[in-house]
Amino acid sequence: MMRLFVGLTLPESVRWQLTGLSSGLPGARWVPVENYHLTLRFIGEVDRHEAADIDAALAGISFRGFDLQLQGLGQFGDKRSTRAVWAGIASNPELTRLQAKIEQAIQRAGQAPESRKFKPHVTLARFKRPPGPKLMTYLTQHALFRSEPFPVNEFILFSSRLGGEGPVYQHEADYPLERTHQTAGLQAVPQL
Repeated sequence: MMRLFVGLTLPESVRWQLTGLSSGLPGARWVPVENYHLTLRFIGEVDRHEAADIDAALAGISFRGFDLQLQGLGQFGDKRSTRAVWAGIASNPELTRLQAKIEQAIQRAGQAPESRKFKPHVTLARFKRPPGPKLMTYLTQHALFRSEPFPVNEFILFSSRLGGEGPVYQHEADYPLERTHQTAGLQAVPQL
C-alpha cells in the first residue's frame, strides 16, 4: 500500500522566505523547509494497481504552466482548537482549473470524490495544543506576507510515509505543464 497525494513544490527562494515565518508560536511543530508544498489533491492509501491507474490518469492531463504567488497567513481551527497555521495563495483561476482537472482524473481512475472544498495553502506549523494568545499577534505581524511570483511548470504525485519525526515525502511521478512563449502581442514578420 502507498499513501499518495498530488501537489506542487515551491522554489528554493520561496521556501526560504517561509522559514523566516517559522518562529514565535509556543508548541508549534514547524514544517521542515524540504517539506513545504501545496497539496492539490490528497488521495490516501492505495495499492500498486490503483497507483498505476492514478498515474495514467494524471499523465493524460494537458494544461498550460502559470505563475503563482503566496499571500497572507491563516489558521485551521479557531483560537481554542487551532490545528495548523498556513500561508495562503493569491487568487488564481489557473490553479483552480488545474486542481479541478486533477480531481476529475483521480475520479476517472476509480477514486472517490474529495469531500473537502479545495483551500490552497502551504502548511507552516501544526499544533497538538492551541498556541494561545500569541497566535493572533503572530497572524497580525505576518498579515502582509507575500512571496515573489513563481512559475508552476509541473505537478507531482507524491508518496508519504509517516514517521516519528514527521512525514517523509517522495516524488513518484512528475507531470510537466506546457509553457507558451508570447512576445507582447507582436508577431514575427517573415524575412523575404
